[in-house]
Amino acid sequence: MKVIGLVCAVLLAGAAAAQPAPEAVTSYGPDDAARRLLVRGTTDIARFENVLRLFTSRPDSPRIDYEQWGSNDLFDVTLAECRSGDRAADMVVSSAVDLQIKLANDGCARAHRSTATAGLPQVANWRDEVFGITRELAVIVYNRRLIAAAEVPRSRFDLIDLLRPEDSRFRGRIATYDIEASGLGYLFAFADAQQATTFGSLIEAFGRSGVVATCCSAEIIDGVADGTYLIAYNVLASYALARAEENPDIVAVAPDDYTLVLSRAALIPRHAAEPNLAGAFLDYMLSQAGRAALRSAHLIVTTEDAAMDSLSLPETPETSFRPIALTPSLLVGLDQHKRREFIALWRSTFPRQGDGEAPPE
Repeated sequence: MKVIGLVCAVLLAGAAAAQPAPEAVTSYGPDDAARRLLVRGTTDIARFENVLRLFTSRPDSPRIDYEQWGSNDLFDVTLAECRSGDRAADMVVSSAVDLQIKLANDGCARAHRSTATAGLPQVANWRDEVFGITRELAVIVYNRRLIAAAEVPRSRFDLIDLLRPEDSRFRGRIATYDIEASGLGYLFAFADAQQATTFGSLIEAFGRSGVVATCCSAEIIDGVADGTYLIAYNVLASYALARAEENPDIVAVAPDDYTLVLSRAALIPRHAAEPNLAGAFLDYMLSQAGRAALRSAHLIVTTEDAAMDSLSLPETPETSFRPIALTPSLLVGLDQHKRREFIALWRSTFPRQGDGEAPPE
């Protein structure tokens, strides 16, 4: 019996250790606030902090506990709470917008209607349950100290050309998201496959030249800043532009052929304890003051930002931009069969470590 008890204890401990957990937690607002709001998101605290501080600095404001999560773990914990009926977060904000649509489609979101949400474009409001709150670009990032202007890829065609020579200095020096580790990475890669005739040639060039698939936005841009990578592909401009404020050598390029445009998606879970307060926070983020705070964190990019030295936009950005609409079409990439096939294709390009062919990390 003691042995059985020990085995059970070990199994339970292992199960507990496997539970998803936030990467970081912080709180904003008065300690003695009458109400508390639990917000979980994939946005780095440093990028989201200004919005949280401003909302909780108003009279009679609540206290906000903000948990920063990886996108896949955030989906898993939100779905588990939805199914169990346990108290959930009051708001979930994720860059993996396809997973947000899936949560709503599975009945895990509450509707919220207001003047602010009614003003959203159709591509940023699905069923009054999933709302786009940012406007971010998927970009190519480089370090101007390490790459000459003539070498800078302005499109995917340019990137393929850079990798074509056997002696290319870019071999093993380009990084992108690992789509198995990053929900956002999977979303962008699958969107590329739907958008571009260049996708097959691009991933073939990636595989042949040892492009590194890794996580996450901040880590990849760190690598560009320190010279580990010469180029980062398909990463969020918000992180690159924030880094450029500290390091003016960092430059983000919105590709000329097309640029994916992401709106981070917010939803109020079905079992939220403070759904009305969560709705008020959502309305604040969509207000003029909230959007100004988001823009100051580079979470909203407009064509006016073309004047920034650290951002290169296409000559006709509004025709090159390809918004990722919040619609059920995003569920196509999450179909189990399609996902298995797509990840198998990805693995054939980026073998995982231990396969004997993985590029160095």
